[in-house]
Amino acid sequence: MTIQQPSEAVMPRSCPPEFRRKVLDLVAYGRKVAEVARLLGISDQTIYVCRRQHLIDTGQLPGTTGSDLSELAAARKRIAELEAELAIHRRAAELLGEVTSPKGAGTSHWACSVRWSTNSEPCQ
Repeated sequence: MTIQQPSEAVMPRSCPPEFRRKVLDLVAYGRKVAEVARLLGISDQTIYVCRRQHLIDTGQLPGTTGSDLSELAAARKRIAELEAELAIHRRAAELLGEVTSPKGAGTSHWACSVRWSTNSEPCQ
């Protein structure tokens, strides 16, 4: 059985944990990094990055663990979604002519209705 060699060593940005485990096992059992990389069609650097991340995840090296990285990525994605939503709301408020500052720093509808009921004068 022959293994077809890709024209370039390509690795998806995120590969399955089983694949990473297999790569690290092959290297741990004595295969050379270059041989494993060629066999699997990935770059040598990918293997070194996988090995380093494994050492971080197991506490052998200081750094950000894989689970922390995934939580951070999820948080960044959520922040981007919220910022986009806020931009939409701000644009809608501009179009409607009711620009308000965040956290209700301006006159609220509640305060206006209280003044209306006590002074019998409409709010501006």
